[in-house]
Amino acid sequence: MKKSEYFLTTKRIGFRLWSLNDLDLAVGLWGDPKVTKLIDSRGTLTEKDVKKRLEQEITMESKHGIQYWPIFLRESGEHIGCAGLRPYKADQTFEIGFHICSRFWRKGYAFEAATALIDHAFNTIGIQSLFAGHNPKNSASKNLLLKLGFTYTHDEYYEPTGLDHPSYLLTREL
Repeated sequence: MKKSEYFLTTKRIGFRLWSLNDLDLAVGLWGDPKVTKLIDSRGTLTEKDVKKRLEQEITMESKHGIQYWPIFLRESGEHIGCAGLRPYKADQTFEIGFHICSRFWRKGYAFEAATALIDHAFNTIGIQSLFAGHNPKNSASKNLLLKLGFTYTHDEYYEPTGLDHPSYLLTREL
């Protein structure tokens, strides 16, 4: 991956836009049952399901200028997952999320990506607050959100998993 293709970088990670040519990367992420069991009640997504998800991310970018962008290791170009934003219910509140390929778990990539996204959301885009939720069985995501400064607000039903997800808010400091 060429450095110029990234619109946002950290020390180890580069963010770029999804394209329809990325189906193999998307399958490697959302086709991994270890990842999808936490974000989708079906547990495993077919290639058709993953392609639909990829197309939704591309549409989100064209409509809103945001998506769950694919992220890569800058040193090797390896795809490690996605992290990004999407509109949430309230004005000026957006949802932040990250899905990391299971072979890259516990290496600090979600924290690094989320920290960059928070800065990008507040200081570049001008978003006022960020919402986040996590599968109640995913204690790593809970710990990450608390480490990032999010505050628990409520449990909210999340249709893709069919579960009430603990939900959090982070507000921009003015």
